[in-house]
Amino acid sequence: MARILGLSAFYHDSAAALVVDGEIVAAAQEERFTRIKHDPEFPKHAVDYCLKEAGLRPEQLDYVVFYDKPLQKFDRLLETYLAFAPAGLRSFMMAMPLWLKTKLHLPREIRKALGGRYTKRIAFTGHHESHAASTFFPSRYEEAAILTLDGVGEWDTATIGHGQGNQLKLLKTLHFPHSLGLLYSAITYFCGFKVNSGEYKLMGLAPYGEPRYVDTILRHLVDVKPDGSLAMDMSCFNYCQGLTMTNAKFAALFGGPARDPETAITQREMDLAASVQKVTEDIVLKMARHAQELTGSKNLCLAGGVALNCVANGKLLRAGIFDDVFATPASGDAGGALGAALFVHHQLLDQPRAPKGKDSLKGSLLGPQFSNGEIRRVLDEKKAPCTFYEQEPALLEAVAKEMADGKVIGWFHGRMEFGPRALGARSIIGDPRNSAMQSQMNLRIKFRESFRPFAPCVLIEDVSKYFDHDRESPYMLMVADVKRDQWLPLTPEQVQLMKDPDLRKRVNVPRSTLPAITHVDMSARLQTVDEKRHGRYWRLIKEFKRQTGCGVIINTSFNIRGEPIVCTPDDAYRCFMASDMDVLVLENFVLCRTEQPRQDESARKRYIEQFKLD
Repeated sequence: MARILGLSAFYHDSAAALVVDGEIVAAAQEERFTRIKHDPEFPKHAVDYCLKEAGLRPEQLDYVVFYDKPLQKFDRLLETYLAFAPAGLRSFMMAMPLWLKTKLHLPREIRKALGGRYTKRIAFTGHHESHAASTFFPSRYEEAAILTLDGVGEWDTATIGHGQGNQLKLLKTLHFPHSLGLLYSAITYFCGFKVNSGEYKLMGLAPYGEPRYVDTILRHLVDVKPDGSLAMDMSCFNYCQGLTMTNAKFAALFGGPARDPETAITQREMDLAASVQKVTEDIVLKMARHAQELTGSKNLCLAGGVALNCVANGKLLRAGIFDDVFATPASGDAGGALGAALFVHHQLLDQPRAPKGKDSLKGSLLGPQFSNGEIRRVLDEKKAPCTFYEQEPALLEAVAKEMADGKVIGWFHGRMEFGPRALGARSIIGDPRNSAMQSQMNLRIKFRESFRPFAPCVLIEDVSKYFDHDRESPYMLMVADVKRDQWLPLTPEQVQLMKDPDLRKRVNVPRSTLPAITHVDMSARLQTVDEKRHGRYWRLIKEFKRQTGCGVIINTSFNIRGEPIVCTPDDAYRCFMASDMDVLVLENFVLCRTEQPRQDESARKRYIEQFKLD
């Protein structure tokens, strides 16, 4: 038996994952425990959780593996700084102390974090090897092409690989500074959103714009070859040597300086979002075609931060280059911890792999769970009035009725999700037929931009009734169009509203029978829900369908803007009381807002004071 702990840390979104004899036992991001979004520090709390879940002590581990090779990354940083010297001096002086103190001494740091109790080998996998392993090894395919795309690992920014059985091989690579991920992040930054978190916003903003800057991007920023490889004009970018992504030359191409965060979004930002999204989709399709040519495979596995672009994933699936496409739910750096552990088990230890028709990620429900007894102690401490349901059918009937009555529900059940998506364990849910639900949940619950779309969770057996999609999508990584027979005709007044520069007015125009989850381009980022993976969550939607005739609910992550998804019952209660959710479900306990003790409004304000609305 091999007990392997995988780690990602010190850069962005650190995580730990534990694989025992090839089975994924546990995985979690450090941010969920520390409440620091994208926490880059060593994932001590995540490691403690994984070991506890498996009933192991550090000395019982056989291998500890880190998800990239720090010395190669340091080599890239030094070469880059030297190439641009002296322009990058400030960035260099900020980066070096952490590297010299910590990042160049990872074996020491890892052993120290494990209390000195782990004395065996520490392995290091390549960054894109970790990404490739995180998607191919858990996939249901015996053989598949692999495409990894992100900002940058050590030197690589994209790879094409091939997986067969228990082995994978990277066949072709694209090198820094030329990177599709960094191109997308640069425009994310220019549009006033945060790099490494605002890319979701840019993707959601894209349907409001027109791709009028595509030619400018392709003429002045990036040269794209037929195989999808690309070369960027680095005179327009600043990420190699500075503390910003773009420079004055970049700004001149698009009519002025970058948008200041939290200011009004203009048509320029909408059009830039649409343009870089179109360029991204075209590059991904070119790379995918080349991957198919190199491997001859009928299946494709995706990973890396760009693989979280579910719009591009949906278009790739519909392009028919491959019979099937699988994107792993933790495609970003956090998922590298799991990929590194699986790489050691299958590739280095040569342990067999036997796909069984479904992926082995267990719905990505790999985090902590809490018993009713633990939850009761939290609620008693808070003197929080609640109703306890002994039987699940009565609980689901009551919750589904609240949803049908227009209430917004905080739903906390089972093991927490691994990766950035809420998949029915730590979710805020509601009725998608409610035309005001999208703006209501964005502004009153999530405290975020009103244009952001929400995802539908649909019963797997009903997916083709509502969406142009004919297969499972359990990880919310595919966008599909809402079926045309679900569309609603627009009145002349609504047509005019759809052209209004105020995005909040456009959002509130009902475009389908499911207005709360239908984006302005008639698409939806869907999650299919099945009984085997999702259990009680599937049964809740079944009950909602029994009461309403609708087999779809609206879903978003259980958090407010700026904080990670909730992990514990205490996190969930604090978030519930700080927002305007109506009902909180903690396993078998149901809490109504109107019955809760009066809260100190100053505490509520402190909780959300860092957040501004658009």
